[in-house]
Amino acid sequence: MSRPTLAAALIVRNEARCLKRCLDSVAPWVDRVVVIDTGSTDESCDIARACGATVATFDWIDDFAAARNRALEQADADWTLVIDADEWIASGGENLRDWCDGSDRIGVVAIDSDTANAGVHRNWISRLVPRGVRFVGRVHEQLDSSLPRVRAPLALGHDGYAAERLSAKSTRNRPLLLLALQERPDNGYLLYQLGRDAEIAGDLAAACTWYARALVATPREANWRHELVLGAISSLTAAKRFDDAVALADAEFPYWQRSPDFFFVLGNLMLDRAVADPAQAVSDWLPLAQGAWERCLAIGDRPELEGSVAGRGSHLARHNLALIAPMLGHRAA
Repeated sequence: MSRPTLAAALIVRNEARCLKRCLDSVAPWVDRVVVIDTGSTDESCDIARACGATVATFDWIDDFAAARNRALEQADADWTLVIDADEWIASGGENLRDWCDGSDRIGVVAIDSDTANAGVHRNWISRLVPRGVRFVGRVHEQLDSSLPRVRAPLALGHDGYAAERLSAKSTRNRPLLLLALQERPDNGYLLYQLGRDAEIAGDLAAACTWYARALVATPREANWRHELVLGAISSLTAAKRFDDAVALADAEFPYWQRSPDFFFVLGNLMLDRAVADPAQAVSDWLPLAQGAWERCLAIGDRPELEGSVAGRGSHLARHNLALIAPMLGHRAA
């Protein structure tokens, strides 16, 4: 009995900077690679063909799901790895064939983004798509299927969070998010993405507003809620809305007892309160920060959590504890 066919599919536009790296990383593990170009004016198409990919064009209609679905149709495989040009297979490519021999399911893969100032940020995203499943959504598109989501032993690297690339993505994505929100005004995921977009852009007032709406609209079991809570607390803290940040942290506290990321941002909140209120820094806020970061170390890193940052349960927490140790004297760990 023949094994299932496996393809990789990308949608690209002006990705000459990174496309070869991506294609070279997937080529050894798949039967074919399909690149859907949405209007490149650089050498992207030539690079893709030189790497052995099949290239087709797609007229951009402000709809990522439509472009993704065109890529899936062109791939015409039993399984398709959906990947972006600024990503690459970092580990686990050798596991793809065996994983695709399994039953009907959707593969969720780890995507590790190097955020420079904030460490390596991990998301878990559905990217291994069985034949017949399609995307929905103009932007931050999702797979429309009731098939179970199962984590696959594959990790992708991602370097699309550099400042200049984030600015371009924000300019492109925000209008699409707002347009999608008109169609689905109570969609928690869209509200969360608008909050994240505003936070990245430094618009803290907008970030706090979008995140607040997202928290109301997002089910507690939603896989993005962990990152939503972290973003909301961090944005409130950065906006110096300390009482609101504490209230949110108190409300969420019972649900994140095993999240080093939650306690890390809680420690950051207390440190910022200490800076804003030096009279009570040593008596109140710094000991609370110390306790939060010590809790991070007790939990350890949890890379399986959506939106986790490597090191918050280890070296990043130790670094912060060392910074405040001189201020606490005998209180320091």
